[in-house]
Amino acid sequence: MTLENTSSPSVKTGQKPLLRALRGEAVWPPPMWLMRQAGRFLPEFRAMREKADFLTRCMTPDIAVELTLQPIRRYQMDGAILFSDILILPWALGQSLRFEEGRGPILTPIRTKEDLDALDENRVLEATAPVREALRRLTTELPEHTTLLGFAGSPFTVSCYMVEGGGSRDFMHTRQLMQKDPALYDRLIELLVTNTAKMLCGQIEAGAEAVMLFDSWSGLLPPEEFRRYVIEPTRRIVEEIHRHHPDTPVIGFPRLGGVMVAEYAEKTGVQTLALDTSADMTKVAGMVPDTLPLQGNLDPMTVLNGGDKLVKEARRIRDSMKGRPHVFNLGHGVMKQTPPEHVALLVETIRDVS
Repeated sequence: MTLENTSSPSVKTGQKPLLRALRGEAVWPPPMWLMRQAGRFLPEFRAMREKADFLTRCMTPDIAVELTLQPIRRYQMDGAILFSDILILPWALGQSLRFEEGRGPILTPIRTKEDLDALDENRVLEATAPVREALRRLTTELPEHTTLLGFAGSPFTVSCYMVEGGGSRDFMHTRQLMQKDPALYDRLIELLVTNTAKMLCGQIEAGAEAVMLFDSWSGLLPPEEFRRYVIEPTRRIVEEIHRHHPDTPVIGFPRLGGVMVAEYAEKTGVQTLALDTSADMTKVAGMVPDTLPLQGNLDPMTVLNGGDKLVKEARRIRDSMKGRPHVFNLGHGVMKQTPPEHVALLVETIRDVS
């Protein structure tokens, strides 16, 4: 396994550092991007919030492109992840969705056969056309060294919001439905598997060079349900993506999956395993093939606080992964209170290997 310095931003498309790492190459220093790098910690992002509500920002290509580009201009990240949201799919299926400040997403709950029957998968491709248009524009506006990332929520996590009607600490209604009416819940998961794969293939056809599946609530499930509702749906989505786009890397993020993450990596077929803050990367590295790229996993709180600990922890994670494919990232999204200069320090720290 070779190591190659990628400090120069002038590279050909086939040499994009992030894409190389996602395809299993050990790149040094590791390429980096951050979850929620386009977000409320940036003053230019906050200025855009005054112009449109969240859903409008996601579904207006001019705005989505601008918000995706903001952190690239500031930090020259190796990856640009499309500004969007994992709940675009339920909205595209016809479920009502709005975002309220201080409350987050609010949806009309899907808890009965009639609720589920009211959804219409024939709407999805047309409804998500603005997302694909934003990706097409980004292919021409991003720097040549930057990899364009698409994404979606994984079926279990998206189902949590759809059944619950919003966020929750334990998603009680979702887990009750899963156990009390498994046939209905299975229908919902099936709908999400089919349309998540379709939506991600559309993103790839529009220009996404890699895609990520966010399973933010996978850690709620015991092992057997984790296998049934996290691993198996993800496996099917990855299989469908690779049937149409065999060379496109898929990043899987089974947040708080604990000891199940190795089985997740083995059985889903994802090309990169993204790890949350609670994971010990060196131990996980010993549980999976050394050719499997790992992504993560600095604590966002450490970036919020900045200073010497930020530098020390970032270097520790970076250096512990040297010699294997690694994408530097956080273990969750950038916190909105984070000073932008702390992110600048992080970027400088990761890239400084002198």
